[in-house]
Amino acid sequence: MALNLDKNLKLYYSISEVAKMFDVNESTLRYWEKEIPALKPKTSGPSLIRQYSEKDIEVVKAIYNLVKVRGFKIAAAKKILAANRKGVDKTAEALERLIAIRDELQLMKQHVDEMYV
Repeated sequence: MALNLDKNLKLYYSISEVAKMFDVNESTLRYWEKEIPALKPKTSGPSLIRQYSEKDIEVVKAIYNLVKVRGFKIAAAKKILAANRKGVDKTAEALERLIAIRDELQLMKQHVDEMYV
């Protein structure tokens, strides 16, 4: 059996790593944990160090999309996530794809502009 190098081998991420992924403060993540029941990272050790799984990061992504991108208050985001989690995930995924397409188009435009300078 060949080694799959494309697969993400990391099972858990620290709170600082997740905060950097989303460009938010660690305190913001802790606040979201208190307010959103779906976000419950694993804790370990006597100091209760948070360990975020891929599933937890997907929840953070959904919260980030609702609160930071779309401008909802945390109470509204909590209700939306509770009522329609799959819909929120699909919306976040579509937004990610659109941003990637926009970035690619901007890069293509830059290359075309460089050709005619």
